[in-house]
Amino acid sequence: MSKTIVYPQKVEFGDCDPARIVWFPNFFRWIDAASRHFFVQCGVPSWHETEQTLGVIGTPLVDTHARFVKTASYGDLLEIHTSITEWRKKSFVMHYEIRRGDDLIMACDEVRIFAAHREGANASQPGIRAVAIPPSIRSLCD
Repeated sequence: MSKTIVYPQKVEFGDCDPARIVWFPNFFRWIDAASRHFFVQCGVPSWHETEQTLGVIGTPLVDTHARFVKTASYGDLLEIHTSITEWRKKSFVMHYEIRRGDDLIMACDEVRIFAAHREGANASQPGIRAVAIPPSIRSLCD
């Protein structure tokens, strides 16, 4: 298992629905931000730089599974604990636990890929392709 990086998130009034509960899409917005924060804290350069040096433009999401355990509300200070639990050839599993103190609010596993622009005959079509995980990035995150 890789490092665990914690990303703080304060729940604002606008993050909540009329019942004063965090509207569920906000959790996915926050974990997406926590994903990039994880790489930054591990020392991975910006995606603009990795595009120039490795051809990697980012780590798009290809699958997600979430479990909501408790609610969160306006004023709560959450911590998003992020780690990589599995490295594959061209993808990896990122695990998140959103906590309020000792309380688990949400757990989520995402499968992401390292992406590059299409090449060759497909280069004229918009889109991306999965590429092998760069060893330099993996070593920073382990």
